Amino acid sequence: MQIVVNTRLLLPNKLDGIGWFTYQTLKRMTTNNPDVHFVFLFDRDFSDEFIFSDNITPMVISPQARHPFLYYIWFHHSVKSILNQLKPDLFLSPDGFLSLGAKCKQLPVIHDINFYHNPKDLKPLTSKYYNYFFPKYAQLAHRIATVSEYSKQDIAKHYHINPDNIDVVYNGINEGFKPLDAFEQQHVRAQFSEGRPYFLFVGSQSPRKNLNRLVAAFDVFKEQTQSDFKLLLVGAVYSNEGDVKRVIDKSQFKQDIIFTGRQPQSVLEQIMASAFALTFVPYFEGFGIPLIEAMQCHIPIISSNTTSMPEIVGNAALLVNPFDVNEIANAMIKLQRDEKLCAQLIENSQKHKNNFSWDKSANLLWDSILKTL
Repeated sequence: MQIVVNTRLLLPNKLDGIGWFTYQTLKRMTTNNPDVHFVFLFDRDFSDEFIFSDNITPMVISPQARHPFLYYIWFHHSVKSILNQLKPDLFLSPDGFLSLGAKCKQLPVIHDINFYHNPKDLKPLTSKYYNYFFPKYAQLAHRIATVSEYSKQDIAKHYHINPDNIDVVYNGINEGFKPLDAFEQQHVRAQFSEGRPYFLFVGSQSPRKNLNRLVAAFDVFKEQTQSDFKLLLVGAVYSNEGDVKRVIDKSQFKQDIIFTGRQPQSVLEQIMASAFALTFVPYFEGFGIPLIEAMQCHIPIISSNTTSMPEIVGNAALLVNPFDVNEIANAMIKLQRDEKLCAQLIENSQKHKNNFSWDKSANLLWDSILKTL
């Protein structure tokens, strides 16, 4: 059996949510299936860390696909040519893009369709590309995998796909996330928050992450509690870094808001485990990996009550309306004042987190591959 995989998002030290899904599932599937030949398609020079086993053949094909025009050339010309030449049993695409005109079975992982609901969250050309091609990909796919029951139903409804042809493959929790003792936490806080306790947000600075309202809620929290808490924002900037700075500059407590940018994975793990609580209030998520990472680190969670997030957190978080600044602020105040509530949320999370592991993810994705074949 030969499976060709789109691995263009396996970038050293730059793995995001889809990148981690790609890395962790492929690492397991390739080593667990030594009799299967995998061809990894990269759009630039690759790192050997992503060649997990001897049954992988890496290929670099041009151009680098980081713009809608280049997406089109890469997937619908370069990748199509390779697929029609190799004639594999399957083309697996962990970021959801498929190759129109390729003469083989294709399985995309469509993580969410936020671009359908909120097209203005993306640059205009990117939004138009996604909303033109992803419905075609969904129809072309022999099966579809996605990362939550919410996304499954969303894709089925809006792209007119039979739900029986969509498999849910949850994300897992990276191995380095774990609790830290009080001494270790204080060391991390000394580095990042002037030694103070902090609420934490982890994620890209895209509009759907709702940072405007999170910062406004933090202002209300500070005004009502007069506490020394900080707000730490950690993540890559995918639009204009000035947008994040403008959000912070509008805050009357901007001296207590710290934007770190992207951090190395080992540092992010320490930051997460040293937070007072995770405040993760996007208005749209297909999954929300930081939610389960927080569970693994034994910290309480404030989460949005929309899209996939209630499904992912279960009873392990305070759920809030992400469009209501006062509701977010009140949840922050509750956690700051109620140690028993924090302890209860952490206790709830220790059972709930067992629903998520990369071993389970890899097995579920492999099952989806077998169904497709």
